[in-house]
Amino acid sequence: MAAPKKTVARAPTIQNRRARHDYEILEVFEAGIQLVGSEVKSIREGHVQLTDCYGRIMDGEVWLVGMHIQPYANATSFGAHDPDRRRKLLLHKRQIATMEQSVNEKSLVLVPLTMRFNEDRRVKVDIAIARPKKTYDKRHAIAARDAARDEERETRRRR
Repeated sequence: MAAPKKTVARAPTIQNRRARHDYEILEVFEAGIQLVGSEVKSIREGHVQLTDCYGRIMDGEVWLVGMHIQPYANATSFGAHDPDRRRKLLLHKRQIATMEQSVNEKSLVLVPLTMRFNEDRRVKVDIAIARPKKTYDKRHAIAARDAARDEERETRRRR
């Protein structure tokens, strides 16, 4: 008889919704992230804030600054972590060079979009090269979204 399949609880995908509202996304990279064990457990429970987080390139490495991971409730003082520390992103040198060039020359920013677990149960961060939107760009996007929503309502009403 075959062994029963293990059911693994689905870990949450943490999204930075503010990023798509405040920035025009140009290019997205998938990166690994260096974490401590209690941070992984906290992420699995969904206790992460990406809203005020940004990427910074220092000495040829990409770091996430401002990401808050709440300390794991069951961790002892030995296993606890600093919730607001910088975390290193794991990328290829070519990807880092691309990011560094666009950030330095074109005055763009690095913004994390999502944090999730992949099929190997490793934490991945989708980080984007983005351009800040102006206020009138935001108003235009909101008006376009409202118009599309009204059009969809109208087509549903006609059916």
